[in-house]
Amino acid sequence: RTGMTYIAKKCGVCFEPPSIILIYTEASKDKTRQRIMPVRNFSMFSDCSMAAEQLKNNSRHKAYLEGVSLCQLQKLYSLLKGHLRGESLAESLEKFRQEKNIDPEEDMNKLDDRELDKRKRIMDELFEKNRKKKDDPDFIYDIEVEFPKDEQLESCSWDMESGEEI
Repeated sequence: RTGMTYIAKKCGVCFEPPSIILIYTEASKDKTRQRIMPVRNFSMFSDCSMAAEQLKNNSRHKAYLEGVSLCQLQKLYSLLKGHLRGESLAESLEKFRQEKNIDPEEDMNKLDDRELDKRKRIMDELFEKNRKKKDDPDFIYDIEVEFPKDEQLESCSWDMESGEEI
């Protein structure tokens, strides 16, 4: 079985019995297959990130999960966790979406290190997702932008001249 390449097509979660399901094809064959990976020792108090990493690195599933991102697996575990808490699928999806977004009004100075690291990871993921790379079809090397000279410019409070010495 070594040397075989699996191409992930779809990955989902089954609540009863709790399991992660992968729909995949083998690189050399035309047949679509399904792999059911039972979720054991997982409760509504479990850490979804840790569970996702353990599954992705599990020697029995590693080759199959190569094409599935860690973020996708975390999402599936968080949906399972929500189900165990009695949440509807819509509620679980909304909670996950909120956890993956940054609130611009949030004061990050008040966060503990763990929460701050979580926000930084989200910002890094967003940056990478939105970043234009040289091989992107709409990549432009040298963008020049003309700013209007006669329009009224908005000023910010921190722009104002203050009499305070810094």
